[in-house]
Amino acid sequence: MSRALLPSLTPCWTALLLALALSVPASGAHSCREVKTAFQLRQIGPLKWVPETPGTDVDLLVCKHDGPSCCTRRMEESYRVAVVKETLQNIRSYSYDLKSLLSAHAAAFHDTYQSLFIFSQDHLSSLFESIYAPLSGDISLHISVLFSDLSLFIRDPSSNVSVEAAVHRFYDNLFPLVYTRLIYPGAAVDGTEGDELSDCLRMTRQDLNPFGRHALAMSEELGESLRDARALSRAFAVGEELMNGTETAPLSRECTRALVRMQYCPHCRGLTLIRPCGAFCLNVMRGCLASLSELDMPWRQYVAILEDLTKAVAGEHSLELALLGIRGRVNEAILNARLHGPSLAATVDKVCGQTETHSVEPTTIKTAPTVPDSPTLSTNQSSPPSSEPLGRLSHLRSSLPLKPAKSQKDRSLKQIAREFMNYIGRYRAFFAALPEMLCEGEVVRDEFSCWSGDGVVESYAGRIVGNGVHAQRQNTEVRVRGAEPTLLEMKYRLENFSQEIQETMPGIGFRETWEDLGSGEDASGECDDEDGCQGSGESTSKISLTDSTVTEVMKSAPHKPPVGRSNKGRSEAPPTRPTFTILTILTLSLGLQWTLN
Repeated sequence: MSRALLPSLTPCWTALLLALALSVPASGAHSCREVKTAFQLRQIGPLKWVPETPGTDVDLLVCKHDGPSCCTRRMEESYRVAVVKETLQNIRSYSYDLKSLLSAHAAAFHDTYQSLFIFSQDHLSSLFESIYAPLSGDISLHISVLFSDLSLFIRDPSSNVSVEAAVHRFYDNLFPLVYTRLIYPGAAVDGTEGDELSDCLRMTRQDLNPFGRHALAMSEELGESLRDARALSRAFAVGEELMNGTETAPLSRECTRALVRMQYCPHCRGLTLIRPCGAFCLNVMRGCLASLSELDMPWRQYVAILEDLTKAVAGEHSLELALLGIRGRVNEAILNARLHGPSLAATVDKVCGQTETHSVEPTTIKTAPTVPDSPTLSTNQSSPPSSEPLGRLSHLRSSLPLKPAKSQKDRSLKQIAREFMNYIGRYRAFFAALPEMLCEGEVVRDEFSCWSGDGVVESYAGRIVGNGVHAQRQNTEVRVRGAEPTLLEMKYRLENFSQEIQETMPGIGFRETWEDLGSGEDASGECDDEDGCQGSGESTSKISLTDSTVTEVMKSAPHKPPVGRSNKGRSEAPPTRPTFTILTILTLSLGLQWTLN
């Protein structure tokens, strides 16, 4: 009886088992519940846009695949907007520290310059108040103008202030006062503007040369030291402008499509926790940041200039000594004029006419000491013997804290420079390392599977390209049409700045070689396996960076997780679903027939 029923039962059992097998995955796996949860947590858009169950007739532009999908065209557009916002925010988060480093130290240098100007101005004023009292009332305005010009020269690199002109203008105004108050106190004029003698002395000061070589020496010393500080201030301004521009650089359409494909297309298949393969992410980020990576070599040159200018400003305390040496120079200049007073008065009578005189009470002038500011400030001119102790200026050869260091503003130039040099070198390869740093927040290491853009794999099989626009010719993930115009303009501006500095200040920023390219590419822009690139089938968990500087940047930079990410630190393989093949069904059918027999 059973044998007679077997032919009719076998097709029924086979159909039943087949229907059961096909219904198992549909009941548990084909749901968009997890996709809706991720859509809500990341605030991508309204939940009503996410279907309850996967659709089979969906017209997608980026996340196309065979089979049902939890995505719609509206969701795909929302993913595009979200991924652009997230990526730009991640770039800003990594560049924030570098931008803050430049702006904070630019402010620190500026504050120290101002403290030095104030201290040096008071130092010079005290010379006239204590030694040359007859001049102190009228010279105070000219002292203020001098230091205002010197401060403006550093503070505003675009100004047309000249250090040499400011110094000579100060001495031009000083000479009539010295002549009428100290050398020829019986003159019927007071040395201020408005009389013929004072105007003549002011206009002929450089020809008469009453101050010897001290006026010119002060001009040269200040000019050289302040020139370095002015160039450093300008370099900081260029760097801050560059960082502001890179933060607002747009992402191309091809880049945004690749980012959606990398980060959100797995959601369409219900894989909300799977992470992209490391090499896949690197290709996408290097393609998206190809124009930004073009700044790598100009940026390295710029960092070298920053380092050299910082050393020039703080090295051997040249700027500090030049500013604090103003008092000594002015003092020696006045002493030189008094020493040669008789011959100078005879020359003035010939050039400016006979000086009218009137009887005055003798004025007592204290003997002013000469101040040995530094070996470069020494002079062969003889000076009257010193009667004032020099102990309060004996600290000039050491680092010059203006006060006890109670706050950040009280640090010396040497302290600020040392701190800045310790940090800026870590960012030398910033633009080369940025794609790797961005992928650090996207990739979880030591996982058995990852997202390759097309599906779940054990390792990415594509070739990793290098940095820069030229290297993207072999990038299969992102099509790069050319350099982004805004970033290209910034590159040219940075190169022009470096060229101008090296032309006006030879040796600044010069390096024999640039060994640590750190871009993952050779001189031709190609990327070989020896450069840290991977071939087919290589494990994505072992991406190595050949540039030690890039590695240092990645270690020193804050590892901020990309904004809007949940479940960081986790990676999930595709959900395990019951899979019934034809072979399984046939096996079950044969087993049933054996049992019935």
